[in-house]
Amino acid sequence: MTATLAFILLATFAAGIGSVWLAAGLMRLGWGPEPRVRGLKEQHLLSLAAGALLATAFMHLLPEALESQAGAHAMFATLLVGVVFFFLLDKAELWHHGHEHHHGSHDEEHSHAHGLAHAHDHDHEHKDQRTGGWAVLTGDSVHCFGDGILIASAFAASTHLGLVAALAVLAHEVPHHIGDLAVLRQSSRSRRAALVKVSLAGAVTPLGGLVGWWLVDRLADYLPYFLVVASSSFIYVALADLIPQLQKRLGARETLAQVAWLLSGIALVTVASLMGHGH
Repeated sequence: MTATLAFILLATFAAGIGSVWLAAGLMRLGWGPEPRVRGLKEQHLLSLAAGALLATAFMHLLPEALESQAGAHAMFATLLVGVVFFFLLDKAELWHHGHEHHHGSHDEEHSHAHGLAHAHDHDHEHKDQRTGGWAVLTGDSVHCFGDGILIASAFAASTHLGLVAALAVLAHEVPHHIGDLAVLRQSSRSRRAALVKVSLAGAVTPLGGLVGWWLVDRLADYLPYFLVVASSSFIYVALADLIPQLQKRLGARETLAQVAWLLSGIALVTVASLMGHGH
C-alpha cells in the first residue's frame, strides 16, 4: 500500500505541476494562444489530448470496471450520472478546462479579434481582471483536485492503469495550463507570478491523489464505480471541450494532421499501457 501511495504522489505531481512547467516551456517556444502563433500547433495539442483521454476511458478504465462483479447496467448508469455531474460542475464554473478561448466563430477575423484573455473571461468582462484571474485559479484547483482523485482510483486498480490515467491527464492539462497562463498573465505583475499561481493550482493534484487513495482504501468495494466516474470525466472533457474545438472547416492537409495527432494520442496511451504491463 505504501508503494501504491508513492506511485500516486509521483504521478499526480508529474501530471499536476509537471504539466504547468511543460506548458510554460511550450509557450516560450511559441505554442501559445496569441493570434500570431494560433493555429495548427494548438490543434495538434488538443487532438493529442482528446485521443489520449478517449483511449484511456474506452480502452482501459471502462473495461477494467466492467470486469468487476458489478453489473453492466449499474456501470453505465454511473457513467451517465458522471457525465451529467461534470456538465453541472462546468456550468457552475468549477470545472474550467482552460480551452474556452479556442472556440471562436466561423469568421477568422472575428476569431483573431477575440484573444484568449477576452474570451476566457467573457462572462466577467465587467469585473476586475484580477478577480477573473482568481476565478480561473479556483476552477483550475477544483479540476486538479478531481484529477488527483481519478489518478488515485486508477492506481488502486493496477499500477499500469494508474500510469495510463496519469499520462492522459498530463496530455490534456498541458493545453489547459497554456490557457490559464495566458489569462493570468493579463492580471499578474509578471510571467513568473502567473507561473507560480498556476503551479500552486497544479499542486492541488497530489492533494487530490492523497484524498483519493484514502477514499478508495476505505471504499475498496466501490472501486469499479470510481473507475467509471474517472471515465466519465475523461469522456466529458474530450467530447464537450476538446473535440468541438477541432470541428472547424479546415483543408485536407490540416484535417489529416488533426487525425494523425488524435491517433498519436491513442497510440501514446496504448504504448504506455503495454510498457506498464511489462513491469
